[in-house]
Amino acid sequence: MPESPDAVSSRRRSFLEDLQLLIVILLGVVSVATAYVSFQAALYGGQQAAAYSRGGAAQTEAESIYLEANQQYMQDAETLTRLSEYQIEMDGADPDVAAAAAEKYDQLYFTSVSEDLDAAIAWAQAENEADPSTYTDPQGSEDYQDALFGAWSDADAEAEALLAQGDEANQYSDRLTLNTVLMAIALFLLGIAAVIRNRRAQWILIGVSSGIFLLALGLTVIVPFTWF
Repeated sequence: MPESPDAVSSRRRSFLEDLQLLIVILLGVVSVATAYVSFQAALYGGQQAAAYSRGGAAQTEAESIYLEANQQYMQDAETLTRLSEYQIEMDGADPDVAAAAAEKYDQLYFTSVSEDLDAAIAWAQAENEADPSTYTDPQGSEDYQDALFGAWSDADAEAEALLAQGDEANQYSDRLTLNTVLMAIALFLLGIAAVIRNRRAQWILIGVSSGIFLLALGLTVIVPFTWF
């Protein structure tokens, strides 16, 4: 027995109401997900700014440490040159010149040679005595280099690490921003589906928007969650 026109009309209205409910539910889910992704993108943006700020400050500090160490290196090089000149005069034939040079040598050594440079000079002397055919520069000592530039190396490594963290946070923020745009497109399509009355067009819009949303959701899931 065929359905009455009222039954068909009632079933059609029920289906349309169910479809509208589905669209409303999807709108709510996509809206919440969009808000979450936007929030995560903002958090990563804040992390990026903080990491770049700290990294820039650490880099400035590292440059200051390097300039100070390099200045000391140049001063030590000049001191070694003068000590070598006095050493040559001390080895000369004129006793008076040798005595004056020895006095200047001792005074310069006492006032200008640090413990690190003193250890480097002792190391170089031992190396030169062991192999007279090859000159060993005191400033080539690894211990001397570490003592002079070690603090700069540590500060520079810290700055590079902070800047790398900023780069990583920037990449995550950009990816989440893109996902937010994709979800906004899905919201737009669902909004159109909610107002039109063509069921075929509604299903097409629901399918396309759902596909875009699931793509954005999948891209969001692979981004690490962050609280701060």
